[in-house]
Amino acid sequence: MIKKGLFICFSIILLLSCSAKKEKEDHTIRIGFSAASQTFQLERWNKDIKVFMNRAKELGAEVVFAKSAGDAEGQIPQIQYMLTQDIDILVVIPDDMEMLGGVIRKILDKGIPVLSYDRPIMGVQITGYVSFDNREVGRLLAKSLLSAAPKGNYLIVNGSIRDNNSFEVNKGVHEILDPEAQKNNIKIVNEIWLEGWSFDEALEKIGAIFNETTDIAAISCPNDLIASAAIRILSEKRMVGEVAIVGQDADLLACQRIVEGSQVMTVYKPISKLAERAAEIAVQMVNKEIPVPEKYMDNNSGKKIPFYVEQPIPVSKEQMDEIIIADGFHSKEDVYINITGQNCQQNNTNQ
Repeated sequence: MIKKGLFICFSIILLLSCSAKKEKEDHTIRIGFSAASQTFQLERWNKDIKVFMNRAKELGAEVVFAKSAGDAEGQIPQIQYMLTQDIDILVVIPDDMEMLGGVIRKILDKGIPVLSYDRPIMGVQITGYVSFDNREVGRLLAKSLLSAAPKGNYLIVNGSIRDNNSFEVNKGVHEILDPEAQKNNIKIVNEIWLEGWSFDEALEKIGAIFNETTDIAAISCPNDLIASAAIRILSEKRMVGEVAIVGQDADLLACQRIVEGSQVMTVYKPISKLAERAAEIAVQMVNKEIPVPEKYMDNNSGKKIPFYVEQPIPVSKEQMDEIIIADGFHSKEDVYINITGQNCQQNNTNQ
């Protein structure tokens, strides 16, 4: 009788175990992905989202993507909405590094892991952070400027004060430029910060500096959108090509400017690699298989956060074909369209 009871008990446990295992196998992982529409002013983000969603689908996961209206204030209710969508993990591109802290804590308190994408969330113990080495981005910007303009006056334009990456890039820029300034090889005549990643704001602030002086040899721009604003100012002053300009993100316009000679370099960040890896990490986190990070970062939460790091790549005119074109980030026809047009005009003139 005892043996029969034990057999029945064991059978029930086995049945429950098998049922739980089957339920886990049948469950489709739901990834919530939050971003603010303001973020999409930058060219690259549509590529990030597309690659992420495709890779998640390949892994058998479903992505619930939501793009809030405006900035971080609009992103907060959007993330609260995610709580009603039965998500297993939240991936978020924070529009503000600190403002989302409260709503992110609510997500974490529900036992839902949070993966911060490209930009970190500060002050809360998120599950992980995946991005590029932003300090290295700054070093690459500064090195390229020094190569193009080893002497003269420098202007440093920094990114959004609400984005921690801006401060990391700034540290990298100063790490390279400060020793040269101390040797009096260059002079940092001005440094400005932006409230947001805004072309118009950059246009206004850079324009104000050039109204005071045009004696500037180089401008470090935090991305290619801001570099576009700087080049607009230079165009108005008839100085395009006379001032070394660098940026990051490998926007199409920036790549065109580089082969044309009006921009020195852009820092290419292999977005496909980052987005695919983020999707893989998200699925692993849901399955309690958290991968070992390259390093840990201090996000002022009292706990070191796992930081999954990808490396940026500098791209000047010489590397355009072997990196940007070969990687399929932009087509050769698109990058060289203006030069091809100029060549065609010249050929017609010579005939």
